[in-house]
Amino acid sequence: MPVALITGASAGLGAEFARQLAVKGADLVLVARTTTTLDGLAEELRTRHGVDVQVIVADLSVEADVERVAARIALPGHPIDLLINNAGFGLPLHFADNDLDDEIRHLRVHVEAPMRLMHAAIRSMRGRGGRIINVASVAGFISRSTYSACKAWLIGFSRWANIEYARDGITITALCPGFTHTSFHERMGLAPGHEGVPSFMWLEARDVVREGLRDAARGRAVSIPSLRYRAIVGLTRILPRSLTAGVARRGRV
Repeated sequence: MPVALITGASAGLGAEFARQLAVKGADLVLVARTTTTLDGLAEELRTRHGVDVQVIVADLSVEADVERVAARIALPGHPIDLLINNAGFGLPLHFADNDLDDEIRHLRVHVEAPMRLMHAAIRSMRGRGGRIINVASVAGFISRSTYSACKAWLIGFSRWANIEYARDGITITALCPGFTHTSFHERMGLAPGHEGVPSFMWLEARDVVREGLRDAARGRAVSIPSLRYRAIVGLTRILPRSLTAGVARRGRV
């Protein structure tokens, strides 16, 4: 059976990835900070789908924890076939008002940890192939604080790496959803109707994950779920940065 390692797997898109992959018969390695939630999800998937599920409790802002996850990816004889870099959290958009240590932790989780895990995965996948999905955001196409900058890095790196490592049978896809019904936005106090975000702009996690897995299987470097968000990304290429940055202040994606 293929083996998928998912970070940020305890809730939201990470848990949805786990459920959809388990239905397909994939064995799983679930990574998150919360032991109780992880154990509950792992037991659910074992019982319902008969797949093997390993749990790794790790905080990806801590270097030693990232190294433990990277070591599992590179474990001889137990290869990872699909890496999903999904872990993340948001901060208020006003960079200068945020605590700098929080911003550094944010950078480590969104950029440094995925980079380290991709490095381990690509080395392990050479000669046999594999897939990597980096959960980015349409925010990566818009100028807006450090969250946008982190997601832009993931998109840019995925585009390059998808070409560079195609010769090794490895695909790297940046999944770029917009506002999605998950606990990520709930933790930040953002729900449909809040901060001027209309209900039709919200996506369902199951649809985002389904489209992301489909586009990764097709070898696409960037996956943008839904026509409306593909249209929005298209507009960002022609509209002034000052305009898109102003609109982006209304919410978090």
